[in-house]
Amino acid sequence: MLEIRNIVKQYANHLALDNISTDIAKGSIFGLLGPNGAGKTSLIRIINQITAPDSGEVYMDGERLGPKHIGRIGYLPEERGLYKKMEIGEQMCYLAQLKGLRRQEAVERIKHWFEKMEMQSWWNKKIEDLSKGMQQKVQFVATVVHQPDLIILDEPFSGFDPVNANIIKEEILALNRNGATIIFSTHRMESVEELCDSIILINKSKKILDGKVKAIKDTYRTNTYRVEYFSRDEPVTGVDDLFAVSSRETVEDRTVLTIHIAGGRTINDVLTYLIPLVQLHELKEIVPSIHDIFVDKVTQRKPSTAIETNQ
Repeated sequence: MLEIRNIVKQYANHLALDNISTDIAKGSIFGLLGPNGAGKTSLIRIINQITAPDSGEVYMDGERLGPKHIGRIGYLPEERGLYKKMEIGEQMCYLAQLKGLRRQEAVERIKHWFEKMEMQSWWNKKIEDLSKGMQQKVQFVATVVHQPDLIILDEPFSGFDPVNANIIKEEILALNRNGATIIFSTHRMESVEELCDSIILINKSKKILDGKVKAIKDTYRTNTYRVEYFSRDEPVTGVDDLFAVSSRETVEDRTVLTIHIAGGRTINDVLTYLIPLVQLHELKEIVPSIHDIFVDKVTQRKPSTAIETNQ
């Protein structure tokens, strides 16, 4: 869908983007990640053609990005941009028409979305009369009402309670299933784990990580497992050529171990050793989360292992 090639952007003495390149697959949900000030917003503005790069190119479906592509893009900015004193229904029609819809078509689509999002009574309200979360719903509808091929969401869950955040998440997934490509920028790493196929991590204007979420997490696997067994059994100690025990604790009537499996050995080898000795209660591989990888890459710390996946 998008090819981003060697993008450089500088503001006065500040280098915002330093030779950034990545590919965003058609029909994917792509995470644009980085700490505050990393350059994410600069890249989003370039894709939206709000600003231009100093050098480098962006291609959409193989064509150099240009004004004709603007109607195919929907953008939900982190800082909302609705007119506070304008009636919501009329404002939605105006924004939809700016994206190329005829008025009658705009009205029909907006009414469909208002019903879907339980906003039917909001048509004659003003933005300033709504809560932050309600305003966010209106902004989301304005972003997607023209059925864009590419949807850019910058902190889309900001201001939402858990119920409405889940509603928006389900709508994002539905739009993706219907063919929309989505760029998703957020600081909520649990949302990245749940939604994104691929990510790019930018820090201090440079790309420091890029690829599919699963492949990135696999790269950070350390062959570390959590083993839980009933404490009435004999204590398990490490076996030099099989596994080492790095931590041990007692939880109620169970012993919990963190073990690291030796190179060339597998979890099946460990199970073959443990099953005759103890009654296993639970076995999980400990895999770093995207949050842990994000922090480790940005701070250059050794990768941690905080998230567990069931075996």
